[in-house]
Amino acid sequence: MAVQTIPARIRWAVDFMDVQPNDHILEIGCGPGAAAELICSRLETGKLFAIDRSESGVDRTRRRCAKYVEAGRLTVRQIDLATLRVPVKRLTKVFAFNVNLFWVRECADEVALLHERVLPGGGVFLYFDASRPEQVPTMVEKTSAALQHAGFRISVVEQKAPAVVGIIGKR
Repeated sequence: MAVQTIPARIRWAVDFMDVQPNDHILEIGCGPGAAAELICSRLETGKLFAIDRSESGVDRTRRRCAKYVEAGRLTVRQIDLATLRVPVKRLTKVFAFNVNLFWVRECADEVALLHERVLPGGGVFLYFDASRPEQVPTMVEKTSAALQHAGFRISVVEQKAPAVVGIIGKR
């Protein structure tokens, strides 16, 4: 398989999340597997559970990250967040990039599920492409409100190049 590049915006977001070797991370919307590849490369005893509603996203992630699946470091499933079953208080981090669920519709149930499953001290890292600046205030406002309502402490980070906004909810 040809070496695939990791987009700068994904690299920046994963770097900011500060993956630790023993983290247990949920990735929501794994798509082509770029973030999964980068996250898994930093894990040793930790694990990544990557989900996507799309069969093609799951297939692409499995192919791209086959060595991590075979090593037991990565599990990939076709499922949406609302029906996900993860043991309570198991996750250290949750990662998502351009998952519109958090700002385009009601997501209280999904965010409550995350709050139940993220360990105290852990965090939810939700990143969005900020190349359309007129959308950024709405993204930040709605995503922050959803996380805060579930009990997360909120911080917002912005990167100009590449244009990324991150809403981080700490437990």
